[in-house]
Amino acid sequence: MTTTIATTHSLTFGSVTVTRAVESVGSIGMTPDQFFPGTDASAWTDETLRPHFLEPDGDTALTSTARVAMQTWVLRSGSRTILVDAAIGNDKDRPDVPGWSHLQTDFLDRLAAVGVTPEDVDVVVNTHLHADHVGWNTCLVDGAWVPTFPNAEYLMPALDLAFWDPANGNATIMGPGAHAVWADSIAPVLAAGQVTAWTGSHRIDDALTLEAAPGHTPGASVLRLVSGGEEVLFVGDTLHSPAQVRDVHTSSCFDEDVVTAHLTRDRLFAEAADRRLLLFPAHFGGHGGFTVERSGGSFAVTGWAPLDAI
Repeated sequence: MTTTIATTHSLTFGSVTVTRAVESVGSIGMTPDQFFPGTDASAWTDETLRPHFLEPDGDTALTSTARVAMQTWVLRSGSRTILVDAAIGNDKDRPDVPGWSHLQTDFLDRLAAVGVTPEDVDVVVNTHLHADHVGWNTCLVDGAWVPTFPNAEYLMPALDLAFWDPANGNATIMGPGAHAVWADSIAPVLAAGQVTAWTGSHRIDDALTLEAAPGHTPGASVLRLVSGGEEVLFVGDTLHSPAQVRDVHTSSCFDEDVVTAHLTRDRLFAEAADRRLLLFPAHFGGHGGFTVERSGGSFAVTGWAPLDAI
């Protein structure tokens, strides 16, 4: 049985404070069999997926659309402010995903509401380089894309930079829209000299380390927080739904390498179960994070993070 305890706006792990700034939360416009093709239909009949992971817009779970959050994790570690992922962004042309195209959200106001201005940000972590993780890397100023966070170091996986650089001509399931993402959200930050590319692992400070977790993309990563005897993992797009905890072979339609994505999920869930770690995916609504246990050769959600539900 899963449990939820009293909630709060922010969490503290050792000396690191974690808050989330939400760009949007709602339907991704895809039913489970579209978002997670070829998966067992019984995975979606679990009523605990409602209301935070399935919208009430269908007669059954299988005709409802998946619900996701677009958000940034704000970490304050030592004297520095670190943003984990950068959501969709405003003004971006996304013809392949019309719902993400030319948005006008108040995301920067939401950052301000948790005490962060663009100039305050010291580090931006892009766990991978999909459009919904790099959008606020840049903003449109006088017709040009410029870094939103002028004082920040942007940490990007070198494998993803190589994979999506149009000059390398790699085929991707994201299609030609990936070139637009590169042009408006990655190239301008590279040109500004604010990018640090990393491979394997990258220590941000004494509490925070990036680690490779491939499958969703070649350079997909997780962020490990270890401070004051506490440890949690920010797992990016390793998963998009609790249904993937029950069956690690449930892959989203956006996973570039399905087999490797399965292995990564299995490895992370095993560690989280054995060491009782909280996991924070990039797109979970509700309470944002969860704990797991081993269950019948697989895994099960055992509890939720004590964050306010969204």
